[in-house]
Amino acid sequence: MTTSTRRRPHQVAAGIHYLSTGPWRLASNVYFVESGNSWALIDTGWPGHAARIRSAAESLFGRGTRPAAILLSHIHPDHSGSAENLARYWDLPVLVHPAEVPQARGGILPGYASPLDRFVIGPLLRLLPPRSTKRADPLADVVQQFDPDGPVHGLPGWRCIPAPGHTPGSIVYFRPSDRVMISGDALCTVDLNSVRGFVLGRPTLGGPPWVSTWNWSRARGSVARLAELEPTVVAGGHGCPMTGVAPVLRDLPSRMHRRPR
Repeated sequence: MTTSTRRRPHQVAAGIHYLSTGPWRLASNVYFVESGNSWALIDTGWPGHAARIRSAAESLFGRGTRPAAILLSHIHPDHSGSAENLARYWDLPVLVHPAEVPQARGGILPGYASPLDRFVIGPLLRLLPPRSTKRADPLADVVQQFDPDGPVHGLPGWRCIPAPGHTPGSIVYFRPSDRVMISGDALCTVDLNSVRGFVLGRPTLGGPPWVSTWNWSRARGSVARLAELEPTVVAGGHGCPMTGVAPVLRDLPSRMHRRPR
């Protein structure tokens, strides 16, 4: 397996570049994907990175560039944090799987909560005054659902692969022509499920971070289905994109048999 990393936009595969946003091991990746004379943005990183993402896009595609689509792998703040700002700047909707739309309103929804929501965020919110927890998330004003069975907006030649587990509507974007996979948090290339893996940050293929995963069993099933696609490149939401991962990916579901603690 090989990895690649840079702080500036770096090419992952033909027509695909990524930018890392956010602090240290919590950094999440944003992907700029060329398609003909246009391009699409997949994920938007943490809040506060919109200007950096626009600057990176202009360095790749020219001054005043505008994507054909803004696509999210899922609605978690480390992937959708700058989406509302970018959507208003470029006057575009933010496209998500239908199962993700309810989360755009913010807050913790029954049936959507992860262990982090149930055991940390929820109890903390209950300590706050009610008025301070009722602010609507502006992301809800710009989010639109897409048809996961239809063509990928702005990316002809790509497939949308539902990969529920990390969230109910987690999505993987897959290019069959060269089997490049942009996996969101359905697959990561750093081990976020152990203290050692988190601290050292060594490149390794793994499942989603358990602490923020809605349904571990379904996440494991999604990984098994993704392995059947035999990707040549896995470009995850966390960690550096990796090549030569197919043999490791085939074994990953068995390693996910027991959920992490």
